[in-house]
Amino acid sequence: MRLVAEGLSARRGEDLIFQDISFEIAGGEALVVKGANGSGKSTLLRVLAGLLPAETGSAKLLAAAQPVERLSEAAHYLGHRNAMKRELTVEENLAFWKAFLGDFAGGVGVSIDEAAESVGLGGIVHLPFGYLSAGQQRRMAMAKLLVAWRPVWILDEPTAALDVAAEAMFAGLVTTHLARGGIAIAATHQPLGLEGVKELRMKGFEYSSLEVWA
Repeated sequence: MRLVAEGLSARRGEDLIFQDISFEIAGGEALVVKGANGSGKSTLLRVLAGLLPAETGSAKLLAAAQPVERLSEAAHYLGHRNAMKRELTVEENLAFWKAFLGDFAGGVGVSIDEAAESVGLGGIVHLPFGYLSAGQQRRMAMAKLLVAWRPVWILDEPTAALDVAAEAMFAGLVTTHLARGGIAIAATHQPLGLEGVKELRMKGFEYSSLEVWA
């Protein structure tokens, strides 16, 4: 499995945010997107997730377990917002995402209880999502990544509102996902605790070559 992006560019209104972004990631690899505010990190992730149109270029998942017309069909997107209804319980929220997304070929999602345990919050899935603290809400949003199998995780500042212990927990989730042959792309200002990942540094209209760092 390979994720191949070629010649991507995107606009916000009339402004060209970035251009000619190309990279390739294989199954089991992670790409960290870094850069100053306004350099296009979030815009790039939203283009990959199918939430914004690309001005030019394409992003494709090749040699996957099933044909993929759009990368978004094989991807989870975790943005700045948690995409959960505050009035519904955690269980109801996760049940919705599990049923709505389903499992992509080649993997099976875990149960809601297992997902909650994996993010360190087992036993509170009966509570309304809005009752949880900001850190607990972020953890439960991460549980969404587990209940439905998607080989590509697209993550925008995933460790926002998390303490050090939760950051380590999240690094473990990503490491396990990569070990299953998955792919992770994360935009962040903070270290994610992952080793040997590729780095893409956004500089507006330019970007650095890919590098591997520990």
